[in-house]
Amino acid sequence: MLQRLFDLRGHGTTVRTELLAGFTTFLTMAYIAIVNPVILGQAGMPVAGVAVATCVAAGLGSMLMGLLSNYPLALAPGMGLNAYFTYTVVQGMGLPWQTALGCVFLSGCAFALLTLAGVRKVIINALPRSLFAAVGGGIGLFIAFIGLKDAGIIVADKGTTVALGNLTAPAAAVAVLGLLMIAGLQVRRVRGAMLIGILLTAATAWLLGLARFTPVSYSLAALGSTAFKLDIPAALSLKGGIGLSVVEIIFVFLFVDLFDNVGTLVAVTRRAGLTAADGSIPRLNRILLADSTAMFVGALAGTSPVTSYVESAAGVAVGGRTGLTSVVVGLLFLLTLLFAPLVQAIPVAATAPALILVGALMMGSLAEVDWREPAEAIPAFLTVIITPLTYSITNGLAFGITSYAALKLVRGQARANDWLVYLLAALCVVRFIYLS
Repeated sequence: MLQRLFDLRGHGTTVRTELLAGFTTFLTMAYIAIVNPVILGQAGMPVAGVAVATCVAAGLGSMLMGLLSNYPLALAPGMGLNAYFTYTVVQGMGLPWQTALGCVFLSGCAFALLTLAGVRKVIINALPRSLFAAVGGGIGLFIAFIGLKDAGIIVADKGTTVALGNLTAPAAAVAVLGLLMIAGLQVRRVRGAMLIGILLTAATAWLLGLARFTPVSYSLAALGSTAFKLDIPAALSLKGGIGLSVVEIIFVFLFVDLFDNVGTLVAVTRRAGLTAADGSIPRLNRILLADSTAMFVGALAGTSPVTSYVESAAGVAVGGRTGLTSVVVGLLFLLTLLFAPLVQAIPVAATAPALILVGALMMGSLAEVDWREPAEAIPAFLTVIITPLTYSITNGLAFGITSYAALKLVRGQARANDWLVYLLAALCVVRFIYLS
């Protein structure tokens, strides 16, 4: 049955290899089951409910990807997208988290329609790869900045905006210790370094009395406090000036998810040797349809947008070549549901170091930018620097697109087939004026 479903022999792999690859990928990304609820919890969402939603979305999404596309790509709520959901949409714009979930659902609809209509290719061809890379790097800095703040390593300062915090304070000291532990495990190439580091740091915080946890009776029904809570009518509402905000939210969810997918797909499929001779990715529409469907599942379950994970490359490195790898990852996430309530026992001092180092890993995408070419480097730099300093992924993306379009005009390189770039830049300018 597995041979028929996944063509294992045709891909030069075995069931044993695919099982090992799936377990390896799961270990490298299992931290999301802890980190995502902590981030979305700051949006006012029930932490235990988000933990369940995270496992369900990652489990079903990864299995769908494996069965529909037959690629070793694992899915889960995306880092960066969850930060945008919490810090920009809910805290910044003041939208209820139920309305924000409705926007996630609508962005999934838009993503599916764009994929079916072939507009995806137009978008990908219109924007430079350097801008894709810059968005990833900017989000990495943003996440690291949040982690440093949560850890107390940096604090607000009237004179210099930010300053070094008191590293001898118990929470900050434990966070620094956690940072060193996770980094040490990573440089030693330990599988599941992030997850192991979080658990060790949490144990340290518990021993020092820095964490509190009141056990509750375990019930998936009771923990389903986020499931089907999305408010689509509110997301579609044009009353009270919310219309433009909703369009902006869907736009960012859509584009950041698209950028994440393109970068991950290229990296993982090349590593696995699954690209075509011309460099294209076979069955690409199936991959993107699986991703958009997983976004629906995530929104219904109660979590931020689901996307493909570059950690899938860890499974590919040990031989994963088919969708069976993804199915194994999905099953392991569903098994993790049994431990979902324990997420509430993980203190911020343990998750903050993970955010910092996830941000560091995301900076690797900036190697794709040609920093010697001003027309490419300047929009990339503005995207990277504006994102954390304005606490907004939207602002970073808008600065990048606008400056890229402006520099093309200055260089006299404007072409008719670049109409989408200028349309997006014009919308960004209108947005800046509206915000002013």
